[in-house]
Amino acid sequence: MRLLPESDIKLHNIQNLAGRSIHFQNAFAQQALCAPSRNSLLTGRRPDSLRLYDFYSYWRDEVANFSTIPQIFKQKGYETYSVGKVFHPGRSSNFTDDFPYSWSVTPYHAPSEKYKDATVCKDNITNEFQDNLICPVVVNEQPDKTLPDIEILNHAIDVLKTRNKTNPIFLAVGFHKPHIPLKFPMDYLARVPLEYISPPSFPNIPKNMPEVAWQPWTDVRRRDDIKRLNIQFPYGTMPSNWTLKIKQSYVAASLYVDDLIGKLLHHIDMRKTIVVLTSDHGWSLGENGLWAKYSNFDVALKVPLMFYHPDLHPKTIKSPVELIDIFPTIIHLAGLKSCIKKCITPSEIKCYEGTNLIPLISNKNKFSISQYPRPSVKPQRNSDKPRLKDIKIMGYSLRTKRYRYTEWLSFNTKNETFGNELYDHISDPYESNNVYVKLKYKHVKYKLSKLLRGAITT
Repeated sequence: MRLLPESDIKLHNIQNLAGRSIHFQNAFAQQALCAPSRNSLLTGRRPDSLRLYDFYSYWRDEVANFSTIPQIFKQKGYETYSVGKVFHPGRSSNFTDDFPYSWSVTPYHAPSEKYKDATVCKDNITNEFQDNLICPVVVNEQPDKTLPDIEILNHAIDVLKTRNKTNPIFLAVGFHKPHIPLKFPMDYLARVPLEYISPPSFPNIPKNMPEVAWQPWTDVRRRDDIKRLNIQFPYGTMPSNWTLKIKQSYVAASLYVDDLIGKLLHHIDMRKTIVVLTSDHGWSLGENGLWAKYSNFDVALKVPLMFYHPDLHPKTIKSPVELIDIFPTIIHLAGLKSCIKKCITPSEIKCYEGTNLIPLISNKNKFSISQYPRPSVKPQRNSDKPRLKDIKIMGYSLRTKRYRYTEWLSFNTKNETFGNELYDHISDPYESNNVYVKLKYKHVKYKLSKLLRGAITT
């Protein structure tokens, strides 16, 4: 999920929480793909430490028995609950969402999630039900007469009402939207008039962008409503009218989830509760000609991140931070910091790789590291989601307060470079012009490369 800067469209509940929290405005995911990002967040480990860049391996079997955030809380006497999409379901969490290690009871998934990609979207042109990208629906006409996020909300509220209140609780709630398909109650479209939606400032491929940085957004292209537009693969651009329609639906889906978050917060005693709100990645909405995630651009990596604590004064932080920083920060806030430490080397078991953000609130030199794999330099059908066996190149990306610097290196060996990117956010906040080759940035490149190499080799 990404927070859009549309001046007349407010996510009131999220923004209200941000105003009461320590709000990190420049938080970035480790990888703009859900399974690797979620496992990194929940273990406090980078994708390179977990050896997970896709959906098909479980760290406890393939690497080591690393602890998770909920596991630490469970070991300290908390009842731990997973409701909705917390771990990515499937092989990457052992088909159990890491139960029983992380959770006191079996994780809950909404029964109606089985219709995620079903042909339930009424198409305005064909008047048929299709598997569309844009999918506003009448809830009572859907299978089971509900939607997954509504079921997730109701179950989370039931947990809060019926749990054993003698024990402390760790509750993780994962709403799905605005993940595609953009399926949400139709009423929300009326709250987002199309005239409120602005086109991307830079809808074209960035100048001097290395070819390996491009992702052809195949998951968007395969949807029935987009497929019939016959957009050329891999560099064709979305028609401008569709760009606005997709963005409108993305905002509507975000408003839908914002309302669900507000209803959930209504059932929480904020005088006694720590609340963390974040997402697993951002989403491109036509910026630089890109859609969805699968890249190292800011819009694909940037996520909301806020920590509410009843004893902490609200503050806005602009320094770059990472999702792996959530692990040590929430452990610290809950008073559990003595049970686990920061890693000296990634091979250690009882440790985390992130940074506790509370003592570093005033630190202006924090940076974040993200990465994305590619199977080849030229875009292929599997460039968005290559399996581990197909990865040939890894793009490592460093974000400081001013710059985003990326090196596309040979996977594992890192001894060959396939492309470099440097974007100056003071002059180019949309990352539309790769200035890596410009002489004036010679010393900046050297400094950032040294910083990046040091971070990915430790």
